[in-house]
Amino acid sequence: MITFINRFNVTGPTEEFETAFDATSAFFAAQPGFLNHRLLQHVDEPHLYVNIADWKDEESFRAALARPEFAAHRTTLRTLSSSDPNLYVPLLERVAR
Repeated sequence: MITFINRFNVTGPTEEFETAFDATSAFFAAQPGFLNHRLLQHVDEPHLYVNIADWKDEESFRAALARPEFAAHRTTLRTLSSSDPNLYVPLLERVAR
């Protein structure tokens, strides 16, 4: 499993960003290898968001990014925000009993 974490600083209207992100989320959810994701909004700074997405593997993630249909999503999000995307490998997870 690979985890994609992308921090967004929204410079446009947050409602437009959330709508655009929802469409991007639907696109990714339909891609092979997608497992799940969460979009989080900062409590004190509502223009800051974090997307945490789990994928089966890096190849699946990169294949989704390479699809021509993703270009429109990327362009829309970039007009509304700046971001800091990175891939991570899970090392430790603990859940409540």
